[in-house]
Amino acid sequence: MLVTSSIVNEDGSVELQQMRYVIAVAETNSFTRAAERCLVVQSALSHQIARLERELGAKLFERTSRRVRLTPAGAAFLSAARQCLDAAERASAEVAAAVGEVRGRLAIGLIPTVAAVDLPGVLRDFRQRYPSVRINLRAGASEELIEQVKQGTIEAAFLGLPTTARLEGVNARELARDRLVAVVAPDHPLAAESSVSLRRLSTEVFVDLPAKTAGRIQSDQAFAAAGLSRDVAFEVTTAYLISRLVEQGLAVAMLPSAYAPQLTGVATIQVTDAPARVEYVIWSRAERTPAAKAFLALLDIHANDAGSHE
Repeated sequence: MLVTSSIVNEDGSVELQQMRYVIAVAETNSFTRAAERCLVVQSALSHQIARLERELGAKLFERTSRRVRLTPAGAAFLSAARQCLDAAERASAEVAAAVGEVRGRLAIGLIPTVAAVDLPGVLRDFRQRYPSVRINLRAGASEELIEQVKQGTIEAAFLGLPTTARLEGVNARELARDRLVAVVAPDHPLAAESSVSLRRLSTEVFVDLPAKTAGRIQSDQAFAAAGLSRDVAFEVTTAYLISRLVEQGLAVAMLPSAYAPQLTGVATIQVTDAPARVEYVIWSRAERTPAAKAFLALLDIHANDAGSHE
């Protein structure tokens, strides 16, 4: 349904819908796509943003025939608008929770190789119990997800970290410990072996995650501790791409043993001196939303549980 009604109060104050319009334009870099997202005609959206700019006394967007870009004033407004919308949604969710209904948004982060929890199964159970909650899943590197939990942009995240890692600024629960295995093409000479050492693997060409990411550090530390170096000829951002390059015989890799069975077209080999990793679920130390409380409760994490990390 297209709407064209005015959304500015008589006193000129900014309404939530105006904030949604600005956020939509900023995220799509287009007035046309923003209008489609907000279910309004473009002329109405453009008019309301122009009216808001007059009320604020500052341009929020630079408009050309080729692109739309936030101005410094627009960037400042965008941050505040998101905070206001989050607060409004949280207030609505808290009111609903007070009368026994869980709704709102739930943002969850995860690394692609998470294996300690059947996350699709948990989400299925959650969705059956709380169908009014909108769920946003964000895949990323562990260190990025930790920062997002700290900043409050996601409520919880599932990570994989080296055993030497120390988590700070978040609540955490250890889920499982795992060791890495070698992953090679089915016709690779090592595919017939039952086990292999890091020294033997160090003679191979590797594909791995980007340098300094948590998923890469655990392998780098293991080779360095053994006094070995290796040739990481390919850096990619997902385990899926790692497995596809391995399948083509371009390189070998090391991935968590609990995740490796999900792969096809490759062979896995035990590594005698393999590095280990720890999987965690982490959540914010700030007040949890009703949706976050309900999700964590499915993982047996409750309101008075601050988590632990040794």
